[in-house]
Parts: sequence; C-alpha cells; structure tokens
Amino acid sequence: MKNGSILSNQFVGRKRRGNISLFFSALNRLGTCLLKISLLFAVIGIISISFLYMYHYLLKSPYMRLEEVDMRGADVKIKNELIEMYSLNDKRSMVALHLNELKQKMEKHPWVRSVKLERKFPNTLIVQVEKEIPLALAVRDKVFYMNKWGETFKEVDKSEEMDFPVITGLPKKEADVKKQLEIVAFILRVLESKEGQWSLNELSEVSVKKDGEFSLYYKHLPAEIKLMKAPPAITWSAYEGKWAADLSNRLDGLKKIADHLRLTGRSQQVIRIDLNFVDGAVVTFGKV
Repeated sequence: MKNGSILSNQFVGRKRRGNISLFFSALNRLGTCLLKISLLFAVIGIISISFLYMYHYLLKSPYMRLEEVDMRGADVKIKNELIEMYSLNDKRSMVALHLNELKQKMEKHPWVRSVKLERKFPNTLIVQVEKEIPLALAVRDKVFYMNKWGETFKEVDKSEEMDFPVITGLPKKEADVKKQLEIVAFILRVLESKEGQWSLNELSEVSVKKDGEFSLYYKHLPAEIKLMKAPPAITWSAYEGKWAADLSNRLDGLKKIADHLRLTGRSQQVIRIDLNFVDGAVVTFGKV
C-alpha cells in the first residue's frame, strides 16, 4: 500500500507540474501574440503619423502651390469666369484641391456641359471643358438656348447672340416638352447634313403642333412645310434611324418641289407644302 501511495503521489505531482508548464507555455504564447499586435499597432501608428506629417508638409509647401490652370475647350471669357468663381488664382495647395467637388461646381456654369480635371504636379491643374453649343432657341415663358441633345441650358440675355432657329408651340408639361425638344433636336441634326437653301443655316422656325406634327419655316420661302408625325416616345429609340432616313428623303423631295415652283414662278404663292404623305407631297397655294 505504501509503494502504491508513493507512486500515486508522484503521478499527481507530475500532472500538476505538467499543468503548470502548459499554463506558462500558453501565457508565453499569449504574451508573444500581444507583443506582435502591439508592434503592429505601433508600426501602423508611426506610418499614420508620418503620412499625416507629410500631408501637412505638402499643404504648406511652396513647391506644391497651384501656379497654372491649363484650361482646354473654353474661350477666354469662360476660362476667366471659372478661375475667378472658384478661386483658382489664389495659389492654393495642389494637395488640397477636391477635384470631384470642383468638377460639380464648374458644371453648374451655364455654358459648361461637362468638365474633366487632372492634377499635373507640382504646379498645374488641367481642366478639359466641354462647352455647350446652342443649336436653336426654345420659346416657352422665356427664351432658352437648346443644344443638339434637345436640352435647354441657359436663358437668353438680350445682349447675347440670337441668330438661331426658333422653336415655338411647345406644350406646358415638362415631360412633354422634353420629348418634343428631343425630336426637334433630331430634326435639326438631320438638317445639319443638308446644304444650300434647305440647310440648318437657312431655317427660321420649327413649330410644334398639338397633333404631334412639326412644321418648318425657311427664310427664303413664305410657306409652312409640314413634316410627318413623329413616332411615339416609347418606340422612338427603335424607330429613330428609319425616321431619319425617311425625313432626309422627304427633304430631298422638298428641294425638287421648290425647284419646280421657282421655275414656274409660283414660289411666292405657296402657303403650305405638306410632306406627310407616303407617295409625295401636297402643295397649297394662296389667293393671287
């Protein structure tokens, strides 16, 4: 019994020493892990402080000041307005420029459609401007410039150029206006491909009718030229190419009709030329 008791005590002693050893081993591993984590955070902290210090240094560095604005696509007037409006002449830090915010501000200028910005270190900001180009004047409660996409972008001032075709008869509802202006812009883009008396330069007015038709008025002909009715908005994108070809062919036919009227001396008697027929056109004469 005594020998068994001694062996039992030795086993218990070895077990306790083993547990203690396992505990200190786990504690050692935990300490090593905590040390590594601490070192990692320390390194991250040092890197962050270094970046922060570098950022503040660059903000104040005279070698990173905005010295030149390389603006492309804008005339001198718009360039000067953009530079003055957004304080690009105050030699601010290149690093402090918030390009997304600056882009949004610049695109609010009525004559600017879009802007691309790029830093060219150490001292230059490149500004690529897409300028709005008016194609016509849209008459509503006021007169607005309209671009080639059918978008109105600026109210016309009396001092500004107004030698553009005028769009009249626009509906009251904004959604309807948007649709009609898109179609008018499309018609004008087709006319851009024409030359001579039937070109866009000779167009005086586009009248939007309540029945969905459109009428053209030219400077040299005292007559209404009725076009075929545009397809519904829901099918417009699918029908656009076919409608363009059809419209172009009808305008070519209009030229032949006008040439015939001129040769017969009846051009000034015409009050309407209706192109809204599959097999040709109908010419209406006024009283002589």
